[in-house]
This record gives sequence, structure tokens and C-alpha cells, in this order.
Amino acid sequence: MKVWLDGGLEDTESARVSVFDHGLTVGDGVFETVKAVDGRPFALTRHLDRLSRSARGLGLPDPDLDEVRRACAAVLEANPMPLGRLRITYTGGHGPLGSDRGEDGPTLVVALGAAARRPDSTAVVTVPWTRNERSALAGLKTTSYGENVVALARAHEQGASEALFANTTGRLCEGTGSNVFVVLDGEIHTPPLASGCLAGITRELTIEWTGARETDLPLDVLERAEEVFLTSTLRDVQAVHRVDDRELPGTPGPVTAKAMRIFEERSGDDLDP
Repeated sequence: MKVWLDGGLEDTESARVSVFDHGLTVGDGVFETVKAVDGRPFALTRHLDRLSRSARGLGLPDPDLDEVRRACAAVLEANPMPLGRLRITYTGGHGPLGSDRGEDGPTLVVALGAAARRPDSTAVVTVPWTRNERSALAGLKTTSYGENVVALARAHEQGASEALFANTTGRLCEGTGSNVFVVLDGEIHTPPLASGCLAGITRELTIEWTGARETDLPLDVLERAEEVFLTSTLRDVQAVHRVDDRELPGTPGPVTAKAMRIFEERSGDDLDP
């Protein structure tokens, strides 16, 4: 396997990032996960736009998007596979053992891992921890994922593949690595960005392609929603058949099934929408 590290391809066995890299020591970095189908990335332009927004939000220099595109193309060509998880990581680079940044400039890593098609439906759980919609990191896709690691482990303990968070005001927010949609009276709703959720690329496309509405929702909407589904880069649109102890029979429901079909058709027609 080959990865891109700071300007060129390297073997995974020999590629090395400094133990003083700020992405490792303090989580000072941003990233994107891009679906790759037969060596071709999906929605890369939107992902790179968000990478730049996240970098600015963290105070990092704007990434060289031409280099990132070259890196993605090189890694995909060097590692052919039918379905892959393309990971772009951009950190503060070599720095001191504290929160202050060093002077050496950022680190860029692009790597690829094999992925499998997700099941059509899954189970989710709610967790007692909250997203802080007023955090300095709200809405940024940073490498500070410790909170998600803990929440996802809780979900796995309960036979689920995702954990859903409320924000500090008790409103429905997002999953550890997904956005959440609910169907109420036959209409699709999803929490607004003001809830503190990430501006997911699949979320954005689903809103555009299905006419879903951004709606401020209480967490307990999950107890009465007719249908629930998740969106993310590798889930695409995935139905939810269980929320905590509540089973949703007939999953995927008709509205979710239509959204799944629309997303599959539209994404297949245009790889960079």
C-alpha cells in the first residue's frame, strides 16, 4: 500500500510522521473522508471546500488544494480497489508539547483503506453526553475525535452502529460520524447547522435532492418519528430500524426508501456534484 506524505508517495511501512506532530500531541488537525468507487472519488470538490473551511476555523493555513487533488489521484492510482475510504488528514505539523504551534508548517497525509457496502438498515442509540453548539470546534471536522470514540464504543456495546447526540439545549444534533434525519407526517427533517452538527456532504446533497427541511428538533422526536435515517460518506442514506429500545417496523419506510433510491441514482450520474 502507498500513502501520500508531505509531497510524495511512500510505502505505508516506511511512512513516518513526527512524534511531535501537533495532530498527534494535541489533536490540532482537520480531515476529510471521501468515498472512492473504482478509483474515482465522490464529491471531492465539496469535501475539499469543507477541508479549507475547517482549516480556517482551526487557524491553520489554507491547504494547497491542487496538491491535495494530486495526492488523492496518486493514492487512488497506486491502490486499486472497488470501494475505498480515502482519508485526507491535514495537521498543524511539528510543534512543541503544548497548544502553541511550531514554525515548520502543516503536515498532509492522504491514505486509502478498503471499505464494504453498508447494510440497508442499522440500529442506533442515544448517549448521555452532549455536543456543544457554542464550542470553538462546532461545525469543524477536526481530528479531535476522542468523544466520538467513547460514544461509538457505547453504541457497539448495545448492538448498534452509531450513537446520537443532543446538544447542550437538549435538541437533536448528530451522530459520531453521521447526520440524522427523521420523517414526520411524511416530510423529511434534519437538525440545522445551528444545532452544532457537522455540515455533512451527504447531508447537504440529501437536502438538495430530496427537499428535506432543516428543523430545530427535540431529542425525543426519535420516540415518535415515523422513520429515521442516517447519512454519511460511506453510509450514503441508511435506514434506522432501532433507536435505543424502539423498533421501527417495515424499515426502510417508504420515504426513506425513496431517499435511498434518489441518492443512489443522482450520485451515480455525477461523481462530483
